[in-house]
Amino acid sequence: MQRRSFLKQSGMLAAGAFALSQPDLLAGAPTKTINPFGVQLYSVRDLLPKDPKGIMTQLAKMGYKQFESYGGPQGFLWGMQPKEIKSFLNDLGVKMVSTHFDFRGQTSKPDGLKKSIEMAKGAGLTYLLCPYIGPQKSFDDWKKIADQFNAAGEEARKAGLKFGYHNHDYSFKPLDGKLPQEYLLANTDPKNVMFELDLCWIDVAGVDTIDHLKKYGNRYELCHIKDYTKENGKPVQNDLGKGAVDFKKTLRAAMNSNIKYFLVEQEEYPQAVMTSMQNDAEYMKKLSV
Repeated sequence: MQRRSFLKQSGMLAAGAFALSQPDLLAGAPTKTINPFGVQLYSVRDLLPKDPKGIMTQLAKMGYKQFESYGGPQGFLWGMQPKEIKSFLNDLGVKMVSTHFDFRGQTSKPDGLKKSIEMAKGAGLTYLLCPYIGPQKSFDDWKKIADQFNAAGEEARKAGLKFGYHNHDYSFKPLDGKLPQEYLLANTDPKNVMFELDLCWIDVAGVDTIDHLKKYGNRYELCHIKDYTKENGKPVQNDLGKGAVDFKKTLRAAMNSNIKYFLVEQEEYPQAVMTSMQNDAEYMKKLSV
């Protein structure tokens, strides 16, 4: 009996080891939900400036528990002082974790970056993110950007914040046979620069998201969740689950990497903006990956 028990246990251990070596056999692994999830406030850019507190309150009620801001007409704190917005969001049960900001504009001004860092830190944010840098003509140009990112990231780190870059499709399109995104990953200091992965734009560029995360997942700490379909060869964004992005696979890969924050973003809408935001929130609540 002891021998049979030993053989049985040995067989089970061997089968388990084999399963771990075969990713396809883990397809039946327990699924996970993403909770909490957040939203990039640029999604409501047409409404937010008129009533920042009212729109943020509506989003919180929909189930978005984390906000990522952007540099709007009243700044990324929407006319509020750091302590004021921190208290307001705390009462809503929401944390503003990050913001996109005018990287070129702020770094070109004396103390511009310093002021953004102070405001973000005072409001309890963790990340300052460059949302767009534009396609470059050569890797000499990309080197200058990598150097600028390293310098900004060092300043942010010394102040207790993290600096990062949010991609569009252009940095995933080959230049001289190489991807600018991979160049930035290789030529920025991980201590000073992290990245936010846009799950729509990497897909639009035709790059395999899962393979990319296998190689570089430790450099990404946030991601944007957005969906799209191609119409006449151009990407058109839609409510989550209505487009081409395979969220079950890509978000599972993201959860298995270093990504900590999952932020919905939508820039085009098939109907009213807040209807789409409600649909996206309901999709995220039900999604298991």
